[in-house]
Formats: sequence, C-alpha cells, structure tokens
Amino acid sequence: MNSIIESYFPVADMIAETFGKNCEAVVHDLTHPDSSVVYVANGHVTNRRPGQSFDHLVRQVLLNKNFQNDRTCNYVFELDDGRKIKSSSVLIRNEKKDVVGMLCVNYDITQLLSTEKYIENFLCIKQDQSDYPSDVEQDVMTVIDDLIMNIVGPRDIKNQSRKKNVEIVKFMDEKGIFLVKGAIDKVADLMGVSTVTIYSYLDEAKGKRG
Repeated sequence: MNSIIESYFPVADMIAETFGKNCEAVVHDLTHPDSSVVYVANGHVTNRRPGQSFDHLVRQVLLNKNFQNDRTCNYVFELDDGRKIKSSSVLIRNEKKDVVGMLCVNYDITQLLSTEKYIENFLCIKQDQSDYPSDVEQDVMTVIDDLIMNIVGPRDIKNQSRKKNVEIVKFMDEKGIFLVKGAIDKVADLMGVSTVTIYSYLDEAKGKRG
C-alpha cells in the first residue's frame, strides 16, 4: 500500500479519539476505486469498513459548489436509518501532486440537530453557492479522469466480455462518474467504443435491454 495513504491512519485515529464515539474517520485509496476504503476509525457511525468503495466522492465532494483547495467541509447526508451525518473530505496527493486518496470525517449530528440554535457555530453547515472557479473545475476533471483510468485499469477491453464491460460502466454510473460533463465521452474513448455503446451498456445495467 502507498506509504502516503498509510501515514493518514494515525490521523484518522486521532480525529476519532478527539471527537468521540459519534465521529468516524475514513481513509480512501483512490488508486483502487472499487475497494477504496482502506482504514476506518469508529466505523459504527456509518458502518463503513475496509474493502468498500467510495459513495459520496463525486456527488457530494467534487461536484459540491464549496469544493476548493482540495476539500469540501460541512456537507450533510442522510443514512438509510434516517440519521444525519455532517461530513468533511480532503483529497490526499502524492509527491507528484497526483490525487491518490481521500480522508473523510463523518459526525453523527442527529441528536445535536434538536438543539441546533445553541450550537450553530459548531455545526456551520454550508449551503451550495454560485459556480466554482475554473481552476477548481479543472481540478475536479483531473480527479475524475484519474478515477476513470483507475476503474478501467490496464484491461484488454477488446477481448473482454460484454458482461464485464457492463459491470464497469454500471460501477461508474452508481458512483456518479457520469454526472460530470464529458465523462461518457472519456470512458468511451478509453474503452475504444462509441458513446452509443456506452449508453447501451448503461441500459443493460439498468435492466432496459430487451
């Protein structure tokens, strides 16, 4: 495993110990998107565990209007059981400035919300604002490009089964990759197929193929 990624394990432990049992810290290795979670402290908060993939990276981090300087802070998402989680995420770069991972801090604020007026300064929940600067947009596209490359990987696409191609496209769709403008074209180009073929993979993945 990348030593840079491993160096964040004690940071995750420190964060979790500092803020207690309602705080979870997760370290991702984004060079392996399909199993990006490599370390979790207080995993009971969202039931995160090593071997899982990223869930909120694209939709709530990279596409968040507050994404700047490699981080998005204080966004909120809801778990299946209705609990509210306040989260902050920061990208991890290697010595070449390539994005290789991400550190996420998740805090269960369900009980705190009932007394929000007393702790507004602590919650500091930010709302989406206007469009982000062009340099931030470029950073987002760079990360998305790297994710696509890592997901497709060094595969022999031409000799790979349609079923496997559908699985790859389905994974990217589920993770929000195709929410980013131009992502389908990039995937099609990398896989050596047309955009029409990618759409047919998507239809098949969604059970629309006859």
